[in-house]
Amino acid sequence: MFQITRTVATAVTVSALALTMTACNRGPSDTGAQGGATGGAAGKTVTLAVSTLNNPFFVDLRDGAQAAAESAGATLNVVDAQNDAATQANQIADAVTKSSSVVIINPVDSDAAGSAVKPAINAKIPVVAVDRAVNGAEVASLVSSDNVTGGKLAAESLGKAMGGKGDVIALQGVPGTSASRDRGQGFGDAVKGAGLDVIAQQPANFDRTQGLNVATNLLQAHPGATGVFAENDEMALGAVQALGARAGKDVKVFGFDGTADALKAVQAGTMVGTIAQQPKELGKVAVETALKVANGETVEKTIPVEVKAVTKDNVAEYLK
Repeated sequence: MFQITRTVATAVTVSALALTMTACNRGPSDTGAQGGATGGAAGKTVTLAVSTLNNPFFVDLRDGAQAAAESAGATLNVVDAQNDAATQANQIADAVTKSSSVVIINPVDSDAAGSAVKPAINAKIPVVAVDRAVNGAEVASLVSSDNVTGGKLAAESLGKAMGGKGDVIALQGVPGTSASRDRGQGFGDAVKGAGLDVIAQQPANFDRTQGLNVATNLLQAHPGATGVFAENDEMALGAVQALGARAGKDVKVFGFDGTADALKAVQAGTMVGTIAQQPKELGKVAVETALKVANGETVEKTIPVEVKAVTKDNVAEYLK
């Protein structure tokens, strides 16, 4: 705005700046005394690329991420791919253009996510995956529930509810996602030991309406089925709709996620159980991990978040 041409004026300006900085960094209000919440995190911009916000699980994940970002003094930009892998790739490219400090991706498709995150990795922007893995690219860390263990717990709990025998139909999630693959693997590994047979399975893409339609068709094709395993609660609730008065009585339905609607269904008896994840914790840990990576810290390649089986025996502990 103006030029300073005298040495004296320069000295006065420098002294004034020094006094101002000393005053700002003095006393109990020093931000460095906040337990490191803003130390290195303040001013960082985190992009959270979510597969879809048309699912209460991912809304909770976003909310947990937002709370963690606010606590750290970082800015969280959330983008919703609406379950479209191409849209998600464009959103990450935009985050690179805007020089995001770090990207957290919840992949629409684990395989497609590999190429989607490469522009960020090439631009030296670290990437953390949450809930679902990224195939074909090396990300800094994966924060996820133990989906294989969750699948096994689901088979064991459903088998117990069905008296140790019966035919089951399985509603699968979005093909290509690690969550669907791992939950299905865990369930498949334990289903025989639980005394059950999977007589039909079909993707319903983690969606309640598709769960209703697919369950309706499979139950009509296999009227002897006495159990339904859904790889998420939205599909399980769709199956409950398809079954009507038979849900929880003639046919036992078991889900995965531990959403509020599912917990209410377990309490009401229309679902016999669900696997409780902790979506808010997933979002929180993902942001905390991402900020560590952005600050050059070393983190674990895989960070698991515990899952538990919820049935009528313990559902009261999860209802708020």
